[in-house]
Amino acid sequence: MRLAASLFAIAVAISTPAFAQQTRVLDPMEDAAAWKADASTDVSSAVSSVVGHDGRAVRLSYDFNGKAGYAFAARDLPFDLPDNYEISFWVRGEGPANTFEVKFTDAAAENVWWKQTARHDFPDGWSRFVIKRRQVSKAWGPGPETELRRAERVEFVVVAADGGRGFIDIDELSIRELPVDPVVPPQPIASDGRSPSTASRAVDNDIRTAWTLPVGEASVLTLDLGYEREFGGLTLRWGERGAAADYRISASLDGRDWRELATVAGGDGGVDWLRTPEATARWLRLKPLRPVPASDVVGSSGAGQRLGAAPATIYVLNEIEVEPLAFGADPTVFVEAVAKQNRRGLYPRGFSGEQSYWTLVGVDGGGESGLIGEDGAIELRRAGPSIEPFVVDNGRLITWADVNVEQGLKDGDLPIPSVTWTTDDWTLKITSFADGSADQAQLWGRYDLTNTSSRPRTLTLALTARPMQVNAPRQFLAIPGGVSPVEKIAWDGAQLSLNDTVRVQPLATPDHVALATFDAGSDPQSLVLPSVQRPAGDPATTTDAVGLAAGALTYEVTLQPGERRTVGWVSQLSGETLAPEPMGQASAVLDTVEARLAAEWREKLDRVELTLPPAAQRIEDALKSSLAHMLMSRQGPILQPGTRSYNRSWIRDGAMMAEGLNRLGMAEHSADYLRWYAPYVFENGKVPCCVDARGADPVPENDSHGEFVFLAAETYRYTKDEALLRQVWPQVQKAIAYMDDLRASTRTAAFQAPDQRHLYGLLPPTISHEGYSDKAAYSYWDDFWGLLGYKDAVFIAETLGDAAAAVRYAAARDEFAADIRASITATAAHHGIDWIAGAADRGDFDATSTTIALSPAGEQDNLPPELMARTFDRYWENFQNRRSNRTDRKS
Repeated sequence: MRLAASLFAIAVAISTPAFAQQTRVLDPMEDAAAWKADASTDVSSAVSSVVGHDGRAVRLSYDFNGKAGYAFAARDLPFDLPDNYEISFWVRGEGPANTFEVKFTDAAAENVWWKQTARHDFPDGWSRFVIKRRQVSKAWGPGPETELRRAERVEFVVVAADGGRGFIDIDELSIRELPVDPVVPPQPIASDGRSPSTASRAVDNDIRTAWTLPVGEASVLTLDLGYEREFGGLTLRWGERGAAADYRISASLDGRDWRELATVAGGDGGVDWLRTPEATARWLRLKPLRPVPASDVVGSSGAGQRLGAAPATIYVLNEIEVEPLAFGADPTVFVEAVAKQNRRGLYPRGFSGEQSYWTLVGVDGGGESGLIGEDGAIELRRAGPSIEPFVVDNGRLITWADVNVEQGLKDGDLPIPSVTWTTDDWTLKITSFADGSADQAQLWGRYDLTNTSSRPRTLTLALTARPMQVNAPRQFLAIPGGVSPVEKIAWDGAQLSLNDTVRVQPLATPDHVALATFDAGSDPQSLVLPSVQRPAGDPATTTDAVGLAAGALTYEVTLQPGERRTVGWVSQLSGETLAPEPMGQASAVLDTVEARLAAEWREKLDRVELTLPPAAQRIEDALKSSLAHMLMSRQGPILQPGTRSYNRSWIRDGAMMAEGLNRLGMAEHSADYLRWYAPYVFENGKVPCCVDARGADPVPENDSHGEFVFLAAETYRYTKDEALLRQVWPQVQKAIAYMDDLRASTRTAAFQAPDQRHLYGLLPPTISHEGYSDKAAYSYWDDFWGLLGYKDAVFIAETLGDAAAAVRYAAARDEFAADIRASITATAAHHGIDWIAGAADRGDFDATSTTIALSPAGEQDNLPPELMARTFDRYWENFQNRRSNRTDRKS
């Protein structure tokens, strides 16, 4: 063992030579004049010099003035970055929690890298802010480089979350070169101070061998990682009948001073996954404290042990594995890693790397809402935990992966979704719906378990409350999907509460209840075991520092052939808690609510009558269910494209949704939306691309201005509300004036040059087209919307009797239309293409952008006919090719 250790030490010395970790000051921050302050529209910012941590410091003061947006301090600061490094500075601040961004850009500020910290609470005293190389990621830019190798400019940015006003002070911006981590970390060396020792077997990558230690002996297992290593977690694989229920993991940088890294209490053995985010250590130490008691020895999804085993007299650890940083990056990534090591179906498919689908469950007018996933899990509120069903059949846990699954809507179009599991002998239909108003709503879950066989069947239905959203981990925008932490779960004999904020009242008393922490086994296979279940009449509470507590309500059901059993629950979405529903009458209560709700939705969705052949019924169903989703997704007057990742109101989506609502007999919602959005137009006339709880987003997207004017005109066409039109007329005029200034910026001599002529007169480049997020583009999408804005401005001016404005706007409309048409032809020649480009500077193909020219802009008679025809011919050819490829793959 000593020889092996010596050889290993030599190998490490060779592979990781001594390294002088020198710190270089990039800017001592003594000269505030080197930094320039700037901010988004209507946000104030300033740079000044203040007393620093050492000498002077640079202060960025900001005031969001009730708006969304950002403020920043920036300077040119060229420097190269080594293969491994950390950038650091002293910081303090005052003000509400906002997003803090440190950006590094190239000279043109087109390629941007950043470290982004959401809702950062700046300390009121000096604190060192450290950025590791791995924490710097590319934010955007057209360049192919993904890793930052050289910076030309540095920015410190405060982005509105809570907004408000405040300041941040920055001092001594430095960079420290660090040794490069080995490509493959060396295998840890294990010891336990015993002779003979089996410690090395815990790190030999052989699950058949094990480190053993008699219960009661004071020895610990120590791992030497070979170098100061960053890691994200640990995986411990315990042997059967030899697991520690309680144990402690400690870490050290020098082998002398130890700090507690993780503590497990009440573990169930098998495989233990421990999340240790951003951990750094050279040495690790495992100290077993208590074995899994014989009465708690259970079997589970690869985590846990056999029922009925004798008390452990020896600890048996087959393997301990040090996991990479990514393993513990956040709770969602951690659960994804665990899910991949478990049987398919024990975790939602989104956590197993599979595409997952869901639909909204909500009320007209928005407010809080739930989701139901394609496999039957129901999310209890936005970003909240979920109720997921499982069935125990003949001792085997049946999951969504073990059955045939189908989805449907009540009557084909009503927003009352259901998911049906089908096996050879039984079916389970899961239905969810919400009723009430936006400020007083309830979410319902219904489960119909039916015996379809010719013999009696005894089944156990388990409704598990899990710390996972239905919204999948891949969703990352406004409301990221993935884990929904549950630190506390309690059962009071009548309802289940999660974190004391989400309450689920079953409509039928369960036979048993189980609650568990993650360490004790919160997976569904553990929750249904008899050893962890308790009578439903016994209250219980469980807390979990990991935030992954779960529970199960289980119903033991014996069904005769053809018999059905219905259970369900109700959960408050918003408003005051209502009186409890009667227990034991699940079917009757659910039938009554569902029938009433169906009638209410039918009245709303059938305001417009469609006459279609029977074969087109699916078109009508899709239209009406889409209408229902628009009504559920809105937040009062606010129209928005979604309730999770897209929980914001984009004028682009809102204007087009309003047009759909107008045509389907709900113009009152269009009018409400116009009244709400108009005050957010900036004083300079810029129409914000979107608005959320923080206020108006200042990021320029040049389709917004035309869309707002279109919204105003279209609302009037359906409502004839002249008073409302006059109310928003000032904002319409400002938006048109803003577009006049934008167009003037490209109607200059510089744009008459041969290589720029195809851009003459267009709206300046923005990223309003999502495909252009790498670099702003001269998108015709913007121009077609802008042209429609001019057209509708003329209509509004004439409607309101402002003849002078109508003349001005008509002249601008005609000038802009001519510039667009000339640009389309010139762009085709410039790029050598025979279609209408998506963006003039790119010459790319994007027929969906061109469709705006046809509807609603109505420009089909004014576009170059050959280019327009070829655009849609090409689109159809691409569609047929894609369809053919799919067909070929299937065959």
